[in-house]
Amino acid sequence: MATEGSEGGGASTPETVAPHYTPQNILITGGAGFIASHLVILLVEKYPQYNIVVLDRLDYCACLENLDCIAQKPNYKFVKGNICSSDMVTYVLREENIDTILHFAAQTHVDNSFGNSFQFTQNNIYGTHVLLESAKKVGIKRFVHVSTDEVYGEGEHDQEPMFEDNVLEPTNPYAATKAGAEFIAKAYFRSFNLPVIITRGNNVYGPHQYPEKLIPKFINQLMRGKKLTIHGTGSNKRNFLHVADVATAFEKILHAGVEGSIYNIGGTNEHSVLKVARDLMRIFELPSEDGDKVTEFGDDRVFNDLRYTINSDKLAALGWKEEKTWEQGLKETVEWYRTNSSRFGDIEHCLVAHPRAGLGQEESSSVV
Repeated sequence: MATEGSEGGGASTPETVAPHYTPQNILITGGAGFIASHLVILLVEKYPQYNIVVLDRLDYCACLENLDCIAQKPNYKFVKGNICSSDMVTYVLREENIDTILHFAAQTHVDNSFGNSFQFTQNNIYGTHVLLESAKKVGIKRFVHVSTDEVYGEGEHDQEPMFEDNVLEPTNPYAATKAGAEFIAKAYFRSFNLPVIITRGNNVYGPHQYPEKLIPKFINQLMRGKKLTIHGTGSNKRNFLHVADVATAFEKILHAGVEGSIYNIGGTNEHSVLKVARDLMRIFELPSEDGDKVTEFGDDRVFNDLRYTINSDKLAALGWKEEKTWEQGLKETVEWYRTNSSRFGDIEHCLVAHPRAGLGQEESSSVV
């Protein structure tokens, strides 16, 4: 089996193309959350021969409404449960005859990780360890572990994109727990031959995202006539990828990924926070000269990395490509929030400069 290290640099290591993998019974942790819910819908609708089981604790970022469109499908099942419960996880794997795990469940709010890092360690590291051990016990045939580009650490303005074999240098407690979970997953691959694949994604946006994150927060602020709250100078950059493209990336990795490998999942839409604000103002038909009237600059986040950028050539070699343009994706996202303004209930606490709505809770999404 192919394997990759966590140190080095430069181009991704060439690897043998994997034979097509065909799952039968798939467990998706955190499946009621943002990114995973899109993948659940895609797999349930496109592959009626697959049985999809969602395991989710349904904390504040999760919403079963995200899965309403497939709730009555015969190849879909929902189980409410905590990934930190070893007995429950093992029972579900055996009861549902699971052969494949896609592990999305995690705490992902970076700011909250500074205030309650023990909970991040418990859920992101220990929870992943529980899943891996249970997967080993029952003989899982494919385990896709969802990580983040934040494990690479902060990038400079002129830095080249990170490859999968770059050194991991996480700069915040959230990223450190995701890196730690990766190392445990790699250890299970090397020590027990558990067929693990790791993904590292950049910032994701689109429907179903809880409004504490940048784009849905800005959209909801504009919908309510509030000022856009910008941390620091707004010059920090992130690469954004639409959730529909992320779902197809996971579909490709599920079927064609190589065991023991790592795949970056990144797009080509790198924008500063200020650029995101201006683009949304344009969609809301607010004149650019009104920028000072609708933006409010405040204290920066506890630790706000300048930039993350990743190279996704290895994923592209599997046949994946980004389809959604930035303009198209942003417009569609705005329209979804306009149509589904009540999806998450009262979100006023999310629309302040530094929300701490989810402190100590487990999210069901993997977006950073």
